[in-house]
Amino acid sequence: MPTALITGASGGIGAAFAAELAKRQHNLILVARSEAKLQQLAAQLQQEFNILVEIIVQDLTAPGATNAVFDAVVQKGWTVDLLVNNAGFGDYGAFADRPLAKQVGILQLNIVALVELSHLFLSGMRERKSGSIINIGSIAAFQPMPYLSIYAASKAFVLSFSEALWAENKDLGVRVLAVCPGPTESDFFKAAEFPEGLASSSGQKLVPADEVVRDALKALEKNQSNVVTGGFPNPIIVNMPRFMPRELLVNSIAKVFMGKG
Repeated sequence: MPTALITGASGGIGAAFAAELAKRQHNLILVARSEAKLQQLAAQLQQEFNILVEIIVQDLTAPGATNAVFDAVVQKGWTVDLLVNNAGFGDYGAFADRPLAKQVGILQLNIVALVELSHLFLSGMRERKSGSIINIGSIAAFQPMPYLSIYAASKAFVLSFSEALWAENKDLGVRVLAVCPGPTESDFFKAAEFPEGLASSSGQKLVPADEVVRDALKALEKNQSNVVTGGFPNPIIVNMPRFMPRELLVNSIAKVFMGKG
């Protein structure tokens, strides 16, 4: 039975990955900060699907956090067949007005922890000539996002990094996929402190997290380097930078996120 390690597993897309992979008979290692939520999810999935579920309570922005996760997995003798780097967050507002510590925390979680975990677990996958890594990006990865500047830049890194790893490892039996969802049912907008109503100002419907997960796993089976989930209008949004002058595009996004679009 394969084993999947999922970060940010206590809710949203992470919890949806846990549920879907449990249904597909994967043992699970669930990583998040909330012990109570992890214990509840683990108990539910173990009972429903008769799988093994291990939890690791860890803040991945803390010094040495990724090594602590990796060491815990090694000590228990688990082999990770699928790594889902899902943990991440954003922050709404003009960069100069937002707390610097929070901006650095976004980089630490969305980029540094993802890179470290990928490096720690990829070596074993390459040796075994099997394994998969799913990195959760965003449609924000395809263009600068005023008032979400650090978040969008971090997801651009995730997309570029994941596609590079895909090319480096696709002939070695290891698959790497960047998943780029649009607005999804989760606590993202609340955690990012979006103004009330702004999150839905574009008229886009929030996509259920389990739909994102199913699309991601289909793309992984096809060994794609990336997938944009959520349906219309997300494919249009991610291709806009190809057809619009960048200054016009960024200025238009700025007006929308100021509530003037």
